[in-house]
Amino acid sequence: MSFIPYSCQNITDDDIAAVNAVLRSEYLTQGPAVPAFEQAFAERHQTRHAVAVSNATAGLHIACLALGAGPGKRVWTSPNSFLASANCALYCGATVDFVDIDPRTRNLSVTELARKLERAKATNTLPAIVIPVDFAGLPCELRELRELADAYGFRILEDASHATGASYQHRPVGSAWADATVFSFHAVKIVTTAEGGMVTSNDDELARQLRRLRSHGMVREASELHAPPEGPWVYEQQALGFNYRMTDVQAALGLSQLGRLDALHAQRVALADRYDDLLDGLALIRPIRLADRESAWHLYAIEIDTARTQRTRAEVFQAMRAAQIGVSVHYIPIHTQPYYADLGFRRGDFPAAEAYYARALSLPLFPALTEGQQDSVAAALKQALQV
Repeated sequence: MSFIPYSCQNITDDDIAAVNAVLRSEYLTQGPAVPAFEQAFAERHQTRHAVAVSNATAGLHIACLALGAGPGKRVWTSPNSFLASANCALYCGATVDFVDIDPRTRNLSVTELARKLERAKATNTLPAIVIPVDFAGLPCELRELRELADAYGFRILEDASHATGASYQHRPVGSAWADATVFSFHAVKIVTTAEGGMVTSNDDELARQLRRLRSHGMVREASELHAPPEGPWVYEQQALGFNYRMTDVQAALGLSQLGRLDALHAQRVALADRYDDLLDGLALIRPIRLADRESAWHLYAIEIDTARTQRTRAEVFQAMRAAQIGVSVHYIPIHTQPYYADLGFRRGDFPAAEAYYARALSLPLFPALTEGQQDSVAAALKQALQV
């Protein structure tokens, strides 16, 4: 049997034609494709603004800056995420801390957040920003997060890198609740631009800052310049920004992919539903289903149920890889990384995230996965769990 990857990009002839059209056009970058992609993404996600960036990490960075992160400020996030969800605050000079996860959803726990906020209020150490992460594509408890944000005065920067196409309370993720939401278009994400990201927001001023920060802090609009321009070539650097722009080549691919987002999402949903049936009764914990939200199904992440099998995650991982099944693990808790240990974090600080990681395994999930391949994954997993 040939190797089955845990994920892979889905590229069609229409995607190739869209990219080819840009390659043959006058603009490879800073042309019309990026604004077109931004407008389509904003409309699809029912939000006022969508700001395209070079990658989701860049989006998290400038969103943190625009929301006020900096020296003396505190940013809290989930330990169950990729490094960027915490690193983005450190880039701004802020202090990072974590909130443990809900074992059912694997997302930041609103119960733990409420407890931590109450303690922080008593010591005058409240966060300026909280970054919840829609792990595996499942939206966080955004309504409860908004209530806490309004009560304690922090901003919400939603990391929806896994969640393009997800919905919460019948609205697309990125449309409401959060002050800003970041999406990823990495090659294995639901929609890809090969590498890229998007920040959505309903805040006009925040969007203006994001557009400025992604391009060196520069402005060109005559109405925003400090003095009347001598000519159309004039620009001003008004902030310390970055070169975080998306190219037109990337945007063309993203716009083409966005046009079939519903179909791509439906394929992932069907595969996840089928996994639920195939894996029923095995010694593992399947992803939770919740009535008020729809996952984007970026990942189908299971946990080895150690109460029902003596097999460890490492043993199951090795058996699956030996069977040519490209399982993966998402994620090593951020606070356990050596860099974060040097900042004072220790194993045991966030036990729910650590317990999840010890049992976690991500199964192959991507639109082109065939039923035959999925059957092979399930059969190999069943065998791997047997003692």
